[in-house]
Amino acid sequence: MDTRLYLRFEAVGIAVATIAAYQQFGGGLLLFVLLLFAPDVAAVGYLLGDDIGAVTYNLAHVYVWPLGLVGVGLWSGSGLAVSGGLIWTFHVAMDRSIGYGLKAGSFRETHLGRIGRSG
Repeated sequence: MDTRLYLRFEAVGIAVATIAAYQQFGGGLLLFVLLLFAPDVAAVGYLLGDDIGAVTYNLAHVYVWPLGLVGVGLWSGSGLAVSGGLIWTFHVAMDRSIGYGLKAGSFRETHLGRIGRSG
């Protein structure tokens, strides 16, 4: 089996666990809907070229920042930080599960393979 498929299955597991944690934590639907696609704002870096776009997109699409936000929220008692971090984590996992991986230059080239049609 292609190792990229394992990474996509792993992302599905993370997405499911994150949604369960969000529900257990009592996060609201409105906040979830409002923040779900917020990390995609980082793609605006592509307006400055592929190299800058890949960096800005990748910085917003790794697990370390949202999980750090969850940790800070738990440590400080901030429910908003925990909720935001869980939504962000879900977003990253959702993207990875459907093949939108970390960018390798152009938007279509990712660590999970090429996005879209070839040619």
